[in-house]
Amino acid sequence: MTSCARLLCLPGAALIAVFSGMFTTVAAQQNAAANYPTKPIRWITPYPPGGSTTALSRMVGDKLSEAFGRNVIIDNRPGGNTMTGADAVAKALPDGYTVLLGGNSQVILSLLMKPPFDVWRDFAPVTILAKTNYILVVNPSLPANNLQEFINYAKANPGKLNYGSTGAGGPPHLAVELLNYMAKIKITHIVYKGISLVVTANLSNEIQVATPNLFTGLPHVRGGKLRALGITSAKRSALMSEAPTLKESGLDVEAYLWVGLFANAATPEATLTKVREVVRKSVAEPAFHEAMTKVQVALDYRDGPEFKKFFDADYKRLGPVVKQIGRIEEPAKK
Repeated sequence: MTSCARLLCLPGAALIAVFSGMFTTVAAQQNAAANYPTKPIRWITPYPPGGSTTALSRMVGDKLSEAFGRNVIIDNRPGGNTMTGADAVAKALPDGYTVLLGGNSQVILSLLMKPPFDVWRDFAPVTILAKTNYILVVNPSLPANNLQEFINYAKANPGKLNYGSTGAGGPPHLAVELLNYMAKIKITHIVYKGISLVVTANLSNEIQVATPNLFTGLPHVRGGKLRALGITSAKRSALMSEAPTLKESGLDVEAYLWVGLFANAATPEATLTKVREVVRKSVAEPAFHEAMTKVQVALDYRDGPEFKKFFDADYKRLGPVVKQIGRIEEPAKK
């Protein structure tokens, strides 16, 4: 017997009670959305504190706090290759008071392994916020001034080079694995608990190779402490125009991190609309653009159906890449 048939079999009073309860629940949800927010909002970022993701979270969080008159708590929850923080939002109450700074890290993870959530079923895409690219850098002690010299050195010294990242499944990890695959070299992957530790290891020559984002890596390149071999974007960065793209250097590799705001999939649309409106107005402000430029992050605002379209397209783009690389070995950890 179907659920509808069971309902029709109930006595009249019981049937009225069932529908009354349903309407009361819907009315309560609509009322909560209309009054949103009435308490602090928890903004979960699945990355360690520091870096461009934290800067972006604070800037957008401050704008939401200013508009709503409620605190926005930035909650860094690294771990599990970003799965820990993402899973917390997937399992949170669908009321808009717990949001996620997510991105293509979650898309890649869904291709590499089986996370405890479904990126399409469990999340409501609110807005894409920004994109950032990475620099392929080496310790200056390495006798390589460009990508081809680096590849030649790696081939002549198999097993002697290490690279670091904050976990399997992120764009920086994928970029070097593509380099391994396409150049037919072997650079060993070591995982660190934060990008600052990756850079520290690169500076000390504990690892010879890294792919930090522009915000983290550029100061060390400018200071001569790291050497840039190329940038992972489709075209050169205005912030570092002297660095060729990897494609210019003969390797068709593009890797970037896009990040956006997500909520639990069952969050009322009226609540999501309120958040979108504040973010849309904020990112249009010249001062916001200027602040983002300082942390080497390019704004790329999209919301609603446009966000969903971009999200699906990124999955289709990354699927063949992950398949091409094949099984990725379990990295060593620091």
